[in-house]
Amino acid sequence: MNLVNRKSPSVDQVGIEDRIARITARSIKSEMKVEGLKMALSMIDLTTLEGADTIGKVTQLCTKAQHLCDQYPELPNVAAICVYPSMVGFAKKALGKSNINVASVATAFPSGQSSLEVKLLDTKLALDNGADEIDMVISRGKFLEGDYSFVADEISAIKEACGKARLKVIIETGELGSLDQVRKASDIAIYSGADFIKTSTGKIPKAATLPVTCVMLEAIRDYYFESGKMIAMKPAGGISKSKLALHYLMLVKEVLGDKWLNNEWFRFGASSLANDVLMQYAKTKTGAYQSPEYFSKD
Repeated sequence: MNLVNRKSPSVDQVGIEDRIARITARSIKSEMKVEGLKMALSMIDLTTLEGADTIGKVTQLCTKAQHLCDQYPELPNVAAICVYPSMVGFAKKALGKSNINVASVATAFPSGQSSLEVKLLDTKLALDNGADEIDMVISRGKFLEGDYSFVADEISAIKEACGKARLKVIIETGELGSLDQVRKASDIAIYSGADFIKTSTGKIPKAATLPVTCVMLEAIRDYYFESGKMIAMKPAGGISKSKLALHYLMLVKEVLGDKWLNNEWFRFGASSLANDVLMQYAKTKTGAYQSPEYFSKD
């Protein structure tokens, strides 16, 4: 069946909300909490995507990524640094031989309001500077007009341009209007070549939520059952507390299973989350919260 004509399943919103309510009501034992905090930390894409970004700010963020809390050497590094294409080269240099990837937003982020030619040039700039991963935005206007072929063709073109770099496709769930639309956009992204599907740019008030993430995880699950191919997931925006991050991990385990519980297949787009995880981890070791001033903001 042609991708554009493929009918995505209707979303049971009541069922989704009930599932989320049950997950968020669960308690987490202390031993599992420690392991969950370490896992969440390893899945974070530390991000700076501001017009005021400087080489110094990006370099500092890379330093933080490699030295999150030297007091606890058992803690893992974050998964990646995410920056604009113009900053990729500086991030690669600052990270040196670390195992931390450099991701770059592209395709006229965050609006996506440009031509395919410009989007491909934007992607090429990031790749030429050494990006390991590309975070693209879909053309939400075209999607909302029902021009699914346009959206699918753009994703396929960017995927081809990425070569060996992994492609994260941001569907900006807060602009899509319904969970059914979220499912449709997720399916289009997956079948058009996305390596990751990602909730949000973090640039609008409605960012990642557990319900939309559940819908996207179900799209990944259904595709896996059909094709045997794993697709990764990245909720982004609005995830700043450890407790919420642990709920996300519980949701991933319930919908997709343990195979997805590593940073190859699941990420958080959330810079402020790292400090809260570090504070919570320190509490498990010392019994007391440390002040936020003990951790760098960038």
